[in-house]
Amino acid sequence: MESRAKINKIPNLDRVFFWDFDIDAMDFMQAYKTIIARIVERGGQQEIDEIIRFYGYEKVVTAIRDEIYFLPNYAIEKALKFFPELKKEEMYCYLNRKDKPYHWI
Repeated sequence: MESRAKINKIPNLDRVFFWDFDIDAMDFMQAYKTIIARIVERGGQQEIDEIIRFYGYEKVVTAIRDEIYFLPNYAIEKALKFFPELKKEEMYCYLNRKDKPYHWI
């Protein structure tokens, strides 16, 4: 039963997405923003489905909209395709982009 509890604490994602982490020591519940951002940026529909199963749809959408500070422009576009209810103008990572024009004053 202990092994089953451990399995539930780790989403079924390929380790290749987390090449720069010690995945065995990682707390997936605490690092949810990093996990979601990495999967949105580099994953496909299968990986998106897995993080939704693991974290829940609302938590994933809330993290993408309000909590993730940076996603590259192509990942923002992917997030909009995966989650059509999101609006680019409401996403913190879109509003926080460094390439957007700023007023000169």
